[in-house]
Amino acid sequence: MKPLLIELGTEELPVKALSGLAQSFFDGVVAGLDRRGIAVDRSGAKPLYTPRRLAVALPGVADTQPEQKSEVLGPYVNIALDANGAPTRALDGFAQKAGVDWTQLERTADAKGERFVHRAVKPGASTASLLGEILAEAVAGMPIPKPMRWGANDFGFARPVHWLVVLLGGDVVDVELLGVSADRMSRGHRFMFDKPVWFTDPTDYVESLRTAKVLVDPDERRGRIRAEVERAARSVGGSARIEAGILEEVNGLVEWPKAVLCSFPREFLRVPQEALIATMESNQKFFPVLDSSDRLSEHFVGIANIESSDEAEVRKGYERVIRPRFADAGFFFDEDLKQGLTAMGEGLASVTYQAKLGTVADKAARIATLAEALAAEVDVDPALARRAAQVSKNDLQSRMVGEFPELQGIAGRYYALYDESLADVGDVPRYELAQALDEIYMPRFAADSIAPSKLGQVLAIAERLDTLAGGFAAGLRPTGNKDPFALRRNALGLARTLLEGGFDVNLHGLLATALDQVAFAKTFEEAKKRAAALVVAQAHGVAAATTVPVAGGASFAEAVEVTQFVYDRLRGYYAERGVTVQQFDAVLHAVHESLPDFDARLNAIREFAKLPEAEALAAANKRIGNILRKAEGEVPTAPDPSRYTEDAEHALGAAVDAAIADTDPMLERRDYAGALARLAQLRPVVDAFFDKVMVNVDDEAVRRNRLALLQRLADRLGRVAAIEYLSG
Repeated sequence: MKPLLIELGTEELPVKALSGLAQSFFDGVVAGLDRRGIAVDRSGAKPLYTPRRLAVALPGVADTQPEQKSEVLGPYVNIALDANGAPTRALDGFAQKAGVDWTQLERTADAKGERFVHRAVKPGASTASLLGEILAEAVAGMPIPKPMRWGANDFGFARPVHWLVVLLGGDVVDVELLGVSADRMSRGHRFMFDKPVWFTDPTDYVESLRTAKVLVDPDERRGRIRAEVERAARSVGGSARIEAGILEEVNGLVEWPKAVLCSFPREFLRVPQEALIATMESNQKFFPVLDSSDRLSEHFVGIANIESSDEAEVRKGYERVIRPRFADAGFFFDEDLKQGLTAMGEGLASVTYQAKLGTVADKAARIATLAEALAAEVDVDPALARRAAQVSKNDLQSRMVGEFPELQGIAGRYYALYDESLADVGDVPRYELAQALDEIYMPRFAADSIAPSKLGQVLAIAERLDTLAGGFAAGLRPTGNKDPFALRRNALGLARTLLEGGFDVNLHGLLATALDQVAFAKTFEEAKKRAAALVVAQAHGVAAATTVPVAGGASFAEAVEVTQFVYDRLRGYYAERGVTVQQFDAVLHAVHESLPDFDARLNAIREFAKLPEAEALAAANKRIGNILRKAEGEVPTAPDPSRYTEDAEHALGAAVDAAIADTDPMLERRDYAGALARLAQLRPVVDAFFDKVMVNVDDEAVRRNRLALLQRLADRLGRVAAIEYLSG
């Protein structure tokens, strides 16, 4: 075993693809060695990379393949030899292909008889001789969507390649890749160590580059960046805001990170801090510094790729580049305040939301109607919900959101606080309305929380109801990875808000109402288009029909489709929490009143599934369902105890009656776990019934009475969940 080092030196690689390219290169090399049977010790090995290099450093690689054994099956003996035992053309051809005389072939047997076989053993090739093709395969398998070409080459790569290091032990391996021959020479930091770095042994790789001012280990580099940024922030009594995505991008931009503490004029702090942070992080890859109250301070940290002898000049450069962007943000904010949030809404009537669904003003009106109706059910002031929804889209017309689209809602919150025309509604201060304009978009991403306030939750639900209804009505259902209206994300956000917010309202009913609104909106838009076409036709003297379609509501099937879409999103949500498919389906196919009710039943069925009686009762309920489906005629609504003829039948009837009496109050207070635990006690009498009682007897009256008893049992077993889904 010898250590192996491969380093591919390039011009600066695309930062967002860098870690993926490094991982692919590493995996490709290891897989190529594995395919050839070359033993690899990869303990502690991982992809190494900087903006200018991709590297694979393995602690140990066998210097040769093991012996290569081959076995090729030939013709069966009855075909290979004629009646005189002489070889036929089939055997001669096989031997010739194997490169031996037929007498050197061995024989083997299988189920069809005896046949000739050629077995061979040849020495394994040296690893050094195979590395060229291994590297070529690894590069060919890398995810490079737009390869670059350079010089007169007819091949491409993510960026032009300038050097290649391939060392097996202390020896350079004679290979060529992407037009560059392997050597033991690498390069140090572009500015701080602009000279060759020679490796005598692969084990010196990381330390040799560190001496050359290059941190090739991405984990070490990332840790250095974090430590440098935190140290700089502490020096001014603050704390650094370090977002994982920004940290990763910066990690892909530098080889020798050095933090530079900077500042900007405090006057810019009047601008919404989210706009300033977005500028620093997204545009400049700077790290904001927060004060002791977690508010943005006038400081930020930039990461230089150099230890400058004149850090002040670097600081000036960072501060110089940030000021114009902050000035733009300040201008947008001031101009928006002059206009006011309420006035911004006047332009929404001319902004198309979706061709079939009208304008953004139309959408805001639909959201307001939904929010008002929902608020009345959950102890939120309906007038407040309507007012907040009516202005919830106004900030789309602001200059701030035009420049920073990700601030939609956040900008609305700021502008609502400054807009004197938005007076307090009832006893609710304007501050709560302003907060809700931000919360309407929560959760914004997978790990985000739902809106914290009840008003914000109402708006968030109404927003997503309309988005889902409109998306389906307009034929924008997600297909594959295409989801232009983010309907999947909106469906999960709707479900999470209803569930985690404790909204005890019927999901299907909410979606049906939203779909009805959208159906009328679609009809209205179609009518407007037909009216416009009629005017054009008449202007040209063309006769045209003047009828206008009459508006109608959505169909029941449409509401079922959208409801099912929401539940499909919930499958993944619950799967992450350990809920099985069978448990989810058991509750999905039972009658439940709301998503909080669904959740309570699901928690109960998970506990029930742990009981030893669960599997048997689930199987029994499945059996009962099959019997009842095959029954001819109508099953009586209730069994008649006077018609019981068997002891096991009497016992089951009495047990079911007792269980119903015991579980009625439990179900009333939604103690589903208690109800299922009580029903689990029925197992012995249910087992005894099926062991000793024949249901489908010839006596019709007895048979129908027994079916009625089973129906009564099944109805009670299914009151919490369709437990038959738990049966394998």
